[in-house]
Amino acid sequence: MRRRTLLAAGLATGLPLPSLAQAPAPAPIERRHALSLLAPPALPPDFSAFPWVNPDAPKGGAIALTALGSYDSFNPFILRGTPAVGIGLIYDTLLAPNPDEASVEYANLAEYVELAADGLSVAFTLREGAHWHDGRPITAEDVAWTFGILREHGRPLFRAYYAGVAECLAESPRRVRFTFKNGDNRELALILGQISPLPRHWWEGRDFARPLLDPPLGSGAYRIDSFEAGRGVTYARVPEAWGRDLPTQRGQNNFDTIRYDYYRDSTVALEAFKAGRIDFRTENIARDWATAYDFPARSAGLVKLGELRHELPTGMQAFAMNLRKPMFQDRRVRQALGLVFDFEWMNANLFYGAYARTESYFSNSDFAARGLPQGAELALLEPFRAQLPPEVFTEEFHLPVTDGSGSNRDGTRAALRLLREAGWTIRERRLVGPQGQPFEFEILLNGPSFERVALPYVQALARIGMEARVRTVDPAQYQVRMDGFDYDMTVDVIPQSNSPGNEQRDFFTCATASQHGSQNIAGFCNPVVDALVDKIIAAPDLPTLTTTVRALDRVLLWNHFVIPQWHLRSFWIAYWDRFGRPAKNPRYGLGFPSSWWFDAAKDAALAEARRSL
Repeated sequence: MRRRTLLAAGLATGLPLPSLAQAPAPAPIERRHALSLLAPPALPPDFSAFPWVNPDAPKGGAIALTALGSYDSFNPFILRGTPAVGIGLIYDTLLAPNPDEASVEYANLAEYVELAADGLSVAFTLREGAHWHDGRPITAEDVAWTFGILREHGRPLFRAYYAGVAECLAESPRRVRFTFKNGDNRELALILGQISPLPRHWWEGRDFARPLLDPPLGSGAYRIDSFEAGRGVTYARVPEAWGRDLPTQRGQNNFDTIRYDYYRDSTVALEAFKAGRIDFRTENIARDWATAYDFPARSAGLVKLGELRHELPTGMQAFAMNLRKPMFQDRRVRQALGLVFDFEWMNANLFYGAYARTESYFSNSDFAARGLPQGAELALLEPFRAQLPPEVFTEEFHLPVTDGSGSNRDGTRAALRLLREAGWTIRERRLVGPQGQPFEFEILLNGPSFERVALPYVQALARIGMEARVRTVDPAQYQVRMDGFDYDMTVDVIPQSNSPGNEQRDFFTCATASQHGSQNIAGFCNPVVDALVDKIIAAPDLPTLTTTVRALDRVLLWNHFVIPQWHLRSFWIAYWDRFGRPAKNPRYGLGFPSSWWFDAAKDAALAEARRSL
């Protein structure tokens, strides 16, 4: 994320130092073993392990996984550099989510959490005996220092997430308290529970804002064992890790080593899996899922495939126009670009009918807009009527459906009609504007797998006189261009959760549209959207949250800010048959590799069977 020495960041930049001074008396508090937004925690204070894990899972063995591109840093908290995959394994968080519950976090590094009755503060008391890998204790000062350095020099999302915090105080060696500016943000306490404390004593004297290739000190279940910069990294389990027997960790972190090997593209990574150099992969290319796993080891039953249904909100994957560019600022132009995108043809001819069209920024969740706005939602939108497209109030949003033949004549005609209304005309088979400027742009991709989607779309755009080009760059260059908003159109994925909140600011608001490195890839900047995001964050209960998110979804959709693509409601997984796994999968996650384990008997049988292939 960012730069400057840690020592200077703490002592010379105005960043508040953690304080051991006595704070003002807090409001009445309740000591809790968990925080939850939507429903009471399902697990009692004395639970021994998450129900979806095998608490007696054996430890041992190794697993090899894949990553794409390259990396040049072990600091995932800053904007600069590309962090190594898996680096989060070396850290603990104050609270730990349960992927079988929506928006619930349980005490982890923190022994308990205290939330003020007025919602104006939250305090975390660290577990006695919690220590870094060098044996030194984890302290409240470490937590407070981490909070300060992330807000000052971390990725822009940290400043957005922590904007509601007025003060952070280390009140004792084990107790840290965050005071809020107001009590409107119900999610803020859970967001602070996601902090991964960093060891102040290790970072001081190092430039936190610079990419780092010294293996950092952590406190988690793993440490960096070995690495080859840009090509691979191996994490080794720490047998004496202080938190190994916590209820939030029991039955997890079972492999002795987890190795990530880097490959330049997904095709080479798939071949490495088929050759047995990689043990497990998730597939996200429908063509490969349908055709690429017909090889001898799979036929012999040595490689297993699975489709694991999940209940995760699938968010929005889309062609994202850079709304900062003048050519994309007219809603009619954006709608026209969407009309020529022929999902039905692509699904039938490229995706083997595997996907569902995405018609919501909150797809696969109860937050997706439906029908016409009524009741509380209509009342919420009514003050903004003059600023909204009229269809928000009169039509249920649906994307056009083609016959799948590939001609899409209706969509092409409708697109040309909208473009003419917006001032664009066809001259000598080229679409030009009022000053004669051609409508041309570049679609930027970070790997070749999406070219098979982008190229047919380019051909469809040519039918309405637009000249689009596809450019594929390596992941590192792609990230640099994304951070600097240096693109015309790209593929964006806007993830969502079961409790939309603070993150919506980073996705959709004007404040982040000009903030380099933000997650506002498209450059959303709309006053109604900003107002609705504020109301989402301040929603006092689930019904109000649901109503407000549906209103936001409706406003985003009818502005045609992006060209929605598709989603899948399952994980596609492939793995060599040398592992054990729990009988139950969590509803909102894959549970891998955390809850799987190495099975020595299966591994021996696999080795014997491979010799006979």
